[in-house]
Amino acid sequence: MTALPTLFEKIFEAVASALPTDLSADVRKNIKATVRGACENLELVTREELEVQEAVLKRTREKVELLEQQVSELEEIMLPKRE
Repeated sequence: MTALPTLFEKIFEAVASALPTDLSADVRKNIKATVRGACENLELVTREELEVQEAVLKRTREKVELLEQQVSELEEIMLPKRE
């Protein structure tokens, strides 16, 4: 989860560069905490986490398709055909 702290730092640097340079360390610390809180509320995920979930979803879809095919084959065997 190293991408999120890096993103947070980039956002904070952008905000800090727009602020006056004579702000106290406490004010900067409070601004940094506010930016961090705002970023955490965004519920961001890393690229790695997204790719893992995409792979899980792909495997799940493949299993569902296989099960649908098996159910269809079993229905053909078990249910009488209507004419």
